[in-house]
Amino acid sequence: MLVFKHKADLKRHLLNKREEGNRIGLVPTMGALHEGHLSLVINSASENDLTVVSIFVNPTQFDRKEDLENYPSTLERDLELLEGTGRNIAVFTPSVQEMYSENIQAESFDFDGLEHQMEGKFRAGHFDGVGTIVKSLLQLVEADNAYFGEKDFQQLQIIKKLVEKEGIPTQVIGCPILRESNGLAMSSRNERLSPEMRKEAAFIYQTISKAKTLFQTKSPEEITKWTENQFDNHHSLTLEYVEIANESTLEPVKSFNKKDRYRLFIAVFANSIRLIDNIALN
Repeated sequence: MLVFKHKADLKRHLLNKREEGNRIGLVPTMGALHEGHLSLVINSASENDLTVVSIFVNPTQFDRKEDLENYPSTLERDLELLEGTGRNIAVFTPSVQEMYSENIQAESFDFDGLEHQMEGKFRAGHFDGVGTIVKSLLQLVEADNAYFGEKDFQQLQIIKKLVEKEGIPTQVIGCPILRESNGLAMSSRNERLSPEMRKEAAFIYQTISKAKTLFQTKSPEEITKWTENQFDNHHSLTLEYVEIANESTLEPVKSFNKKDRYRLFIAVFANSIRLIDNIALN
């Protein structure tokens, strides 16, 4: 497993691999890796000859300074986990200066309105930050395929739109959410939860799973209200939003149509730690 810190070195290595006829996969991460990340790597390794895993904590996608400051940094462990997969991996661990030079500022994007829904309403500039760094990585690696988890489903749809609008010849592949044994969606933020709060946070998946069972008989408004009521009675979790949206447009819906697919999206604070999740309704 090779580790690169500089764009030029990685680009040179990938050029050689591409000339040899290798297919290249990309798995962008911000480190603090867990089984969810490793599943993306394994998916990529099964479909490509070489997988590039980027580990970069992107400052421009954090809307809250304390989140950036508290984001876990576990590079040594991350590299051990990647090495332990036994896959053909190149790791890219650039500095902020390497990715942004002197101007640490996000590019401005138009994702045809996808960026204004759910997370976009609560995290100003977040998707501009995401788009800036993912675009840079896609253009650098020139991967055949790039892999993203469905836990960040809105992000997944936005990256598909980014590739389409920027004319980047990479296939964006969404991979299923991996969950802890109690149902909590795997996330690097989970490492900041106390053992007690980690147990309490299982309530999020329990609730949205029950909400899914209401799909056949209740309206979007009724399902949303029912979900809100569950959190009204919870002493340690604070609901930020719950929304039912069309999977393609991410726009909230008032009624269901058999031709379309829908997903319930949720964001919850466990003390000061913000957790998101989603579930397909049909």
